[in-house]
Amino acid sequence: MSLVKKFMTVGGATLGSRLFGFARETAMAAALGTGPVADVFYAAFRFPNLFRRLFAEGAFNAAFVPLFSKEIEENGLDGAKRFSEEVFGVLFSVLMLITIVMELSMPLLVRFIIAPGFVDDADKFSLTVRLAVVMFPYLMCMSLTAMLSGMLNSLHHFFAAAVAPIFLNVVMISALVYALYHGAEPVDTAWYLSWSVLVAGVLQLLVVYIGVRHAGIRLGFRWPKFTPNVKRLLVLAVPAAITGGVTQINLVIGQAIASSKDGAIAALQYADRIYQLPLGVVGVAVGIVLLPELSRALKSGHEREASNIQNRSIEFVLFLTLPAAVGLWVLSSDIIRVLYERGAFTAHNTEIVGGILAWYGLGLPFFVMIKALQPGFYAREDTKAPMRFTGIAVVVNSGLSLALFPILQERGIAIAEAAAGVINTVLLFTMLLKRGHLQPDWPLAFRALRLLASALAMGAVLVLLSGYFAPYLQPGAHFLHKTVALFAQIALAMVVYFGLAFATGGADLGMLRRNLKRKPKANRPET
Repeated sequence: MSLVKKFMTVGGATLGSRLFGFARETAMAAALGTGPVADVFYAAFRFPNLFRRLFAEGAFNAAFVPLFSKEIEENGLDGAKRFSEEVFGVLFSVLMLITIVMELSMPLLVRFIIAPGFVDDADKFSLTVRLAVVMFPYLMCMSLTAMLSGMLNSLHHFFAAAVAPIFLNVVMISALVYALYHGAEPVDTAWYLSWSVLVAGVLQLLVVYIGVRHAGIRLGFRWPKFTPNVKRLLVLAVPAAITGGVTQINLVIGQAIASSKDGAIAALQYADRIYQLPLGVVGVAVGIVLLPELSRALKSGHEREASNIQNRSIEFVLFLTLPAAVGLWVLSSDIIRVLYERGAFTAHNTEIVGGILAWYGLGLPFFVMIKALQPGFYAREDTKAPMRFTGIAVVVNSGLSLALFPILQERGIAIAEAAAGVINTVLLFTMLLKRGHLQPDWPLAFRALRLLASALAMGAVLVLLSGYFAPYLQPGAHFLHKTVALFAQIALAMVVYFGLAFATGGADLGMLRRNLKRKPKANRPET
């Protein structure tokens, strides 16, 4: 199976999840708007999400996958099963301990980390604590899900792991529909959503567990023991966990700063959901597929193949994220108006969230590029360098957020996050070049410049024709008119961009597929 097809498999499943996520956020915007209860729910939900990234996705995509792949190569599925059971026993025990400690410490965590700005409002503070207590066990479910997903990705069974997140959105949408149908108060709606998060976590864990059994591994529980393999995993996982959670760390920093203004947390969340669509579809797909592919090539001593995989992955990222970034910058307010502006979500909310989305969009190619560059370190079992760069990015984000929020409000936080993404990308790229682990070829440079020119030309066309579509996108316009106008602009943008990209030679998917297609080893499971 070619690398592009694997990107498409994971990206397609992720796209489905993100579309359900849009439906969820649209329903939440109608039910809660950017009011105090929306602030409370998103603040409480952000915390287990942060720990999920720190202890699960970043750590296991970076540390577990190369070690698990190595076990498969050297000791077959039996060795990989033994290693997985050792890790599962330790992970389960550590997560249980963390969950108990965090549940008992939740009032302090909300006061000093999650939402310091809520301290002066007793009702918001109390509700945030209680909702966070309900949702925090989601961390345990999702961390175990991440481990099982890492196993599936290493075995080249990508779909089950990619489709599992859909269940979170489906369950939460069901809770929202129930609340809206019965006319529930905002506080009751927040409770329904909190319990739905926990239920969804259990369902996601069940989906990937069934996937692992289908892949030929039946896990048993082993008493936690720090074997040499587990110790090696921890050495790699701790810095990788911090690195993998950089986006969430930055979001939590922004949330803590924004908690001093009513509605700011919800506004940031609504904008975040939009740019997470291309970030998830492209970034997650590249990160999930690229790491095991690079690990396989390097373990086999095929440095040239690894370099080609890295370059073609960067091309793929630029091909899809450059037009998305320009489109989000130009069409940000139109997108927010069509998706969210109804019920409790007003035209004033659209102006605020649209401004945030524009800056998130500008940082999008850099956020995704991080996903394409980090595997170059992780596949070589180096998780410390990306952690150092992440630390620099977090410091930049914190400093800029504190400096810009009093001046630009929520937009200042989005600008700070985008700037941190740019710096992280530059540091990763430069270090890979310095070490000789990244060797950009002429086709990459040739196509990158033409893709950028095509995206900018697309943006210019949208700006020139914006006056024509403006009457159909006014706040009071009919929903159908607004929707048709938005999609007409998106369709026009796609025709201009893809037409220019292929005409100028910036894109050649046929050659890309031929370059990346490979025959799997006979002993390697494929899907």
